[in-house]
Amino acid sequence: MKIQIINGPNLNLLGTREPGIYGNESFESYIKKLKVQFPEHEIGYYQSNVEGEIINKLHEVGFDFDGIVLNAGGYTHTSVAIHDAVGAIKTPVVEVHLSNLHAREEYRHTSLITSKCKGMIMGFGLEGYSMAIHFLGQKSAS
Repeated sequence: MKIQIINGPNLNLLGTREPGIYGNESFESYIKKLKVQFPEHEIGYYQSNVEGEIINKLHEVGFDFDGIVLNAGGYTHTSVAIHDAVGAIKTPVVEVHLSNLHAREEYRHTSLITSKCKGMIMGFGLEGYSMAIHFLGQKSAS
């Protein structure tokens, strides 16, 4: 099974950015653990701080991959274009957020992309990615 993880803005700073909210581990370190945890899956990783590049990546993998794990970062709350891109592809998308958005600033309580996703996992830190991959793996087996 081919799964693409797509991370949005500022997630390249995981491990150093606001560790009280986002933790102390870099995503580069965590992706290695995911690949060990899920050896049966081919897991790709992509990160961009640019909205259009995220959309291009969704278009690139959205018809050939078996699943996408998307953390759109701040674009979650603002990007109609990412919402439309997720709706335009056939690959199922699971939205992931490290923090519990509903425990944060009110403007973070609304996701513009959730309605086009299979589901949302939030508030479990990096473990949310593992949960999303597990879900996508179960969906393909059924």
